[in-house]
Amino acid sequence: MRRVLALTLGLVLLAGCSEPSSAPLGEPEPGTLRILAGSELADMQPVLDEAARATGVTVKFTFTGTLEGAEALANGSVDGKYDAVWFSSNRYPAGIPEAAKRLGNQVKIMSSPVVLGLASSVVRRLGWAGKPVSWGEIAAQAGKKAFSYGMTDPSASNSGFSALVGVASALAGAGNAIDARQIASVTPQLTQFFSAQALSAGSSGWLSDAYTRRATGQDPGQKVDGLINYESVLLSANASGKLPEPLTLVYPSDGVVTADYPLTLLADAGSDARSAHQRLTDYLRTPDVQKRIMETTQRRPVVPGVALGPQFAAHDLVELPFPATQQAVDALLSAYFDKIRRPSRTLYVLDTSGSMKGDRIDSLRTALVGLTGADTSLAGRFRRFRSREEVTMLPFNTGPSRASTFTVPEQDPSAELARIKAFAEGLSAGGGTAIYDSLAEAYRVLEPLAARDPDRFTSIVLMTDGENANGSSLADFQAAFGGLPAAMKQVPVFTVLFGEGSGDELTQVAGMSGGKVFDARKVQLSSVFQEIRGYQ
Repeated sequence: MRRVLALTLGLVLLAGCSEPSSAPLGEPEPGTLRILAGSELADMQPVLDEAARATGVTVKFTFTGTLEGAEALANGSVDGKYDAVWFSSNRYPAGIPEAAKRLGNQVKIMSSPVVLGLASSVVRRLGWAGKPVSWGEIAAQAGKKAFSYGMTDPSASNSGFSALVGVASALAGAGNAIDARQIASVTPQLTQFFSAQALSAGSSGWLSDAYTRRATGQDPGQKVDGLINYESVLLSANASGKLPEPLTLVYPSDGVVTADYPLTLLADAGSDARSAHQRLTDYLRTPDVQKRIMETTQRRPVVPGVALGPQFAAHDLVELPFPATQQAVDALLSAYFDKIRRPSRTLYVLDTSGSMKGDRIDSLRTALVGLTGADTSLAGRFRRFRSREEVTMLPFNTGPSRASTFTVPEQDPSAELARIKAFAEGLSAGGGTAIYDSLAEAYRVLEPLAARDPDRFTSIVLMTDGENANGSSLADFQAAFGGLPAAMKQVPVFTVLFGEGSGDELTQVAGMSGGKVFDARKVQLSSVFQEIRGYQ
């Protein structure tokens, strides 16, 4: 059990992204580093292009999600396929035997603390401008709903987990890494703090984009007052010029958790890769390049003597300790999902048309059954249906079927999860494809549920393997969408491309609702359904 928990810990902390993994990048090449990385590092490409000209070292990224990337490191599937990994932190993989033995030379390239960014007018209203503010004060105001914020899912993104660790450690006030006993003692304050969370996401980049779209009225989602995210993401949002008012960054006086981005050579890398890693890291740590990284990505330099830009807080930041035991991490995440966080409500609109017969309907059944806890993989343990969650299934073919709603209890959820599993296993394929009649029905089903219990993260997941063939058209649905109550317009639709589904139409549906498109045409549907969980 200790081994499983240790590996789980590493999975949570490795990277701050949630995009599906792409294929490994071929055989070793002289002068090339094949790097498995978090997708947030895509913003380093201009610097790496310059590095290639200066050093002769070309970087080929494969971007991966948090859980997938860490599992690949721990189970050895990186062996011979990559030369290095580059995630936001190596703190805990270094303590996991399966992962640690594959980690070679580690060189820190840049850093970014996880902090709170609030619209400047909100900071002034709270009286925090220019004053030290503790996590306890932030939690107290959050409990009063004095402001709202967005944060990434701590099982999917390092920024979310760092925020959870930071506020829990600070509230415990022990000065040491928080343990399982202390987590129980601060649960009421954590519940206060997370009652103000109004937006969730599986990646830091999407969270920032969603905040900007909502702030500028580009999508109908509920506007929030700020974000808990990497300092670099918040500063980049300010620098974009897209926000109606800038974010003021609040650096809690009792401490933060910082990502340090070590570019890590794998232990089995060949001599050419070792030479390339040395040349590249030496170049990236030169003062001029550290300044270029700071200007390009808004991350802090790690080389002494490189002056911070004026956008950064000049004072030294207190670094909070991470949990020292696997039991503490498990307790913290369990408390977050099962007791502290606002519960979710998700309605699944599921294509069961004739084109789904065979492997496709089997894939759908497997994906849903996996979310009931049947998927015992490391990712599956975190992406199951959670205590207190409300789940509605709405299959459709020529028209929408009758919706079935399940509520997972906090105590002994096994019976309700078994009911969901039985429902999923009973899905069968046949008939036509009425996408938009079924989506309209989803809103009709959700409206009374949301009115009865509005304090939930509510979303719709629409999965189809084909184009609309029956009933209302996309234009009909778009016209009807304008007449929905405001609360229903704010429900994001996460669309899943599968089979021959129309990418253009599903992109429009996701865009008009403030949702996101997920592509399951080249990856397993179960992995996409797990990925969506980070946004619910």
